[in-house]
Amino acid sequence: MHIEPGIVDGAKIVLSYGTAAASFGLLGKLALDTVRKSGVSGLAVRSLITSLLVFSFFELLPHYPVGVSEVHFILGATLFLMFGAGPAAIGLAAGLALQGFLIAPFDLPQYGINVTTLIVPLWAVSLLAKKIIPEKTAYVDVSYAQALALSTTYQGGVVAWVAFWAFYGQGFGAENLASVGTFGIAYMLVVLGEPLLDLAVLAGAKTLAPFTRTMAFNSRLHQPAA
Repeated sequence: MHIEPGIVDGAKIVLSYGTAAASFGLLGKLALDTVRKSGVSGLAVRSLITSLLVFSFFELLPHYPVGVSEVHFILGATLFLMFGAGPAAIGLAAGLALQGFLIAPFDLPQYGINVTTLIVPLWAVSLLAKKIIPEKTAYVDVSYAQALALSTTYQGGVVAWVAFWAFYGQGFGAENLASVGTFGIAYMLVVLGEPLLDLAVLAGAKTLAPFTRTMAFNSRLHQPAA
């Protein structure tokens, strides 16, 4: 989902500074919620893990340029379920920054664009989870339909933000429309596989409960909401 350099440039990129600030506001809200439930140490440990995972996802998992951006397996819904919204948001922001500083400095001018594209859909996932997953249900027991809804929300949000930035930066010409459409179709294919991965990871967490009932994982993973 890294928007290609030059798609949004000049004075237009200033908008991304504002959306990034709002995104970090959401990140702070989600992080504070984690602190209230798990303490500062829980947030710190999980955020370190998610940051390393996101950086690994960007660099090790298959990714390829399509249209106006790149298709990545970001696994936002998986990070949310396993580690919670706050650590997932911090991991996405930090992993993206690590990639920019260490591997792809040409992406740094677009950091505000990309971090918005990652964090706002995660916030939407956190809201949706409260509505579709009953409080008495631990995350290791979510259904395929629930996992699919979370994954679709996240990936759909990413596609929507990429489309917004592309149209904002380059307008609604035929070539740009085709490029955005190609990216959207390619990216939504991820939706078909991610819920299966979510369930496989959650099944592993359930089997390895003695190791996943620690501060390194979301407290909601094995127990209903308080």
